[in-house]
Amino acid sequence: MKKEYLIYKLSEDLKEATRIENELFKKFDVKRGLRNEDGTGVLVGLTKIGNVVGYERIPGGGLKPIPGKLFYRGYDLEDLAHAILKEKRFGFEEVAYLLLSGRLPDREELASFRELINDNMPLEQKTKMNIIELEGNNIMNILARSVLEMYRFDPNADDTSRDNLMRQSIDLISKFPTIIAYAFNMLRHATHGRSLHIRHPQENLSLAENFLYMLKKDYTELDARTLDLLLVLQAEHGGGNNSTFTVRVTSSTGTDTYSAIAAGIGSLKGPLHGGANIQVTDMFHHLQENIRDWTNVDEIDTYFTRMLNKEVYNKTGLIYGIGHAVYTISDPRAILLKELARDLAREKGKEREFAFLELLEERAIEVFGRVKNNGKTVSSNVDFYSGFVYEMIGLPQEIFTPLFAMARIVGWCAHRNEELNFEGKRIIRPAYKNVLEEVAYIPIKKR
Repeated sequence: MKKEYLIYKLSEDLKEATRIENELFKKFDVKRGLRNEDGTGVLVGLTKIGNVVGYERIPGGGLKPIPGKLFYRGYDLEDLAHAILKEKRFGFEEVAYLLLSGRLPDREELASFRELINDNMPLEQKTKMNIIELEGNNIMNILARSVLEMYRFDPNADDTSRDNLMRQSIDLISKFPTIIAYAFNMLRHATHGRSLHIRHPQENLSLAENFLYMLKKDYTELDARTLDLLLVLQAEHGGGNNSTFTVRVTSSTGTDTYSAIAAGIGSLKGPLHGGANIQVTDMFHHLQENIRDWTNVDEIDTYFTRMLNKEVYNKTGLIYGIGHAVYTISDPRAILLKELARDLAREKGKEREFAFLELLEERAIEVFGRVKNNGKTVSSNVDFYSGFVYEMIGLPQEIFTPLFAMARIVGWCAHRNEELNFEGKRIIRPAYKNVLEEVAYIPIKKR
């Protein structure tokens, strides 16, 4: 039997072997995707790190949509972000300190923490060479392999004591920007023949500034402050998002930090999780080309209606960047990002594009409600503006999802540390109901 035919035959067998009737999920009260019937997540754990709020439960059943809120260690993200913006300073390191420790640092602690981050940014020489040798067009894969490579150079890689977990957390947060910047410059050199630049991180720069310096050297202060805000907004999003839950599940086995974080990177890489901002960016470019009058509400509404009816664009029936698993009336991250996006558009001469995107946001929500008519309240999410912001800063699509990882590594480490340090910890092991009847064994000569 030819190998190609055998693979085809096995694939056809798989088609039948994976068929499970939808009614069986209701019959056995199985929560598909760990989701309840009302779309909310199944409660599987407790945490003191992040809280995502998008609705209130009504006594007697049902959900009431409310403006979205996101809390980091009990602090309202809007309060944290507005303080950072008002004082025109960089806040990612402060938020990282808060998420890792559970409290806000004072000036001396924050200064020492920033210095610690900078001290740990440089990579081992062998890791640098490994990135250079890892030719490929997906930086998320290079990031995952580089994280696993870090295991080799850690003399206490398998130590899950509290002190060691914190040391590893700081090392990972520090090195993600360097790995991503080096990986992109290598990708650009290998695929586009551009000169290969390896710039070393600089002292007295914030993490956001250092990343832009290592990636492309030239940037404005507003570029760096906007990137810093994006990192703050995406640093944590509760224990139930897929990549963080992946890190917690993996960590519950007692495995090493690098294996757990590599698993989180693999989860975030999926297009249903970390790749959403790329899809929004592609959709925005498509609408720029296909909407003749960027101010015409009727033309925009008609096109969105056709998109929802699977007639145009990629015919999925989706408007990317609209809707969220938890947020209903609003996503606080989108509101905060929009504030700086407007300023950045003014600096970059992209005010017309920003006005178009803002109108698209308004009309998409309106058309979605009218066409779907399902009583569901939706809003734009943070991805609606993040891709546009990345492009204005001059960042390529290849690093959109890695940038998400660069922020979320803080939340991943905080949740891993919590998973391994609370009393009564247990390996996470949910159950699956088998719905196949037993069959008698058939000897090979009778098959």
